[in-house]
Amino acid sequence: MEWRTRTAAELGREIQAGRINAVELTEAFLEAAAAHPEGERIYARLTPERARDEALAAATRAKDGRRRGPLDGVPVSWKDLFDTAGIATEAGSALLRGRVPDRDAPIVATGTASGLICLGKTHMSELAFSGLGLNPVTATSPNVNDPAAVAGGSSSGAAASVAFGLAPAALGSDTGGSVRVPAAWNDLVGLKTTHGRLPTQGLVPLCETLDTVGPLARSVEDCALILAALEGRKAPDLSGSDCTGLRLGVLETVAQDDLRPAPARAFEAAATRLTESGADLRPLRFEPLHEAMAFSGALMTAEAYAIWGERIAEDGDLMFPPIRDRFLAGREVRATDYIAHTRRLAAIRAAWREATAGFDAVILPTAAILPPHADRLLSDPDYYATENLLALRNTRIGNMLGLCALTIPAGEPGCGLSLMCAPGQEDRLLRLGTAAEAALRD
Repeated sequence: MEWRTRTAAELGREIQAGRINAVELTEAFLEAAAAHPEGERIYARLTPERARDEALAAATRAKDGRRRGPLDGVPVSWKDLFDTAGIATEAGSALLRGRVPDRDAPIVATGTASGLICLGKTHMSELAFSGLGLNPVTATSPNVNDPAAVAGGSSSGAAASVAFGLAPAALGSDTGGSVRVPAAWNDLVGLKTTHGRLPTQGLVPLCETLDTVGPLARSVEDCALILAALEGRKAPDLSGSDCTGLRLGVLETVAQDDLRPAPARAFEAAATRLTESGADLRPLRFEPLHEAMAFSGALMTAEAYAIWGERIAEDGDLMFPPIRDRFLAGREVRATDYIAHTRRLAAIRAAWREATAGFDAVILPTAAILPPHADRLLSDPDYYATENLLALRNTRIGNMLGLCALTIPAGEPGCGLSLMCAPGQEDRLLRLGTAAEAALRD
């Protein structure tokens, strides 16, 4: 078995069968990450001492028949905004250089208690405020499909760690698409959970009313197992998932605008495969979405500036200017506008629930564009602004509407198909994602 190309679920089953030892598995990934030519652009820091201690404990449990779950003994990477005890957590920013928490974030503690092994902390967009993954302050992680392109953000190193075979799975965060964009651009599966489902205490915040936690992995099954491990519960049964009779809304409003050729082509082909597999696809228009997207930037920047404005005022020169300027835009949002937008968003979310009640899920292209090249992003400010907004445009829909969302590879490199379900319906979404994954793979 080539461990570095297997799913987390497959590795877990091999541990259960006694064919893989968690210590040997962890050592193999640590060695691969340390030796890989792109390793320093993917991992901000490895955590070998912690990983080896956790792996030894997992191996002992496996030997004694006391495994804590299907992924007990499987290594993962953590985005560098999850607090880890005694290990630097800097969120890709010089503003937080040398920041070392004294305890694990609750979500890290739960994952560790379930047997997930911490390989290290991955690079990210600065303070998680970009969908591109371009970070000249710390490192710009590589894209698995194009050496000149960015990986997507803000969970850029998280995606790269899995795509380059340096972790079986990764944990990231998603405020406007930060799990799903890098997952799509690196041909992975990414899950955005419902806001509030997983705790965000102990995470470096961006926009606390929208911040969520989610996995990036090689399969929908992996995402289901990781979610279960992070909640300390049994994973949903995904067996028997099938597209036959599914009613899927094809979101046309906003999501189909300005698609570049490859994402448009991949989405059309994926939709055809779903139809051929028995799904009933119907067009869906939802005009209030235009309004929600128009004020989404104001909501995000206002909250981000409220959290980080004072710190940026002190040391903003340490930041990548385009990221700093996005934060500073929040100064211009009036409190009355913020409150009015928040109230209106609640009404739009209610209207969405009514408009989509007859669908099992809503589908759309994960991103409207392919990953842009890093050099041009650095040299052309207008291009940076355009690509950053388009990168997050489709994924932001799920955040603004308060949904759970899943991206799976759409069959063309760098392109993803997203499915969105109502808040709290992750188990249902994962079953639908399993069916869609099989349809696109067949």
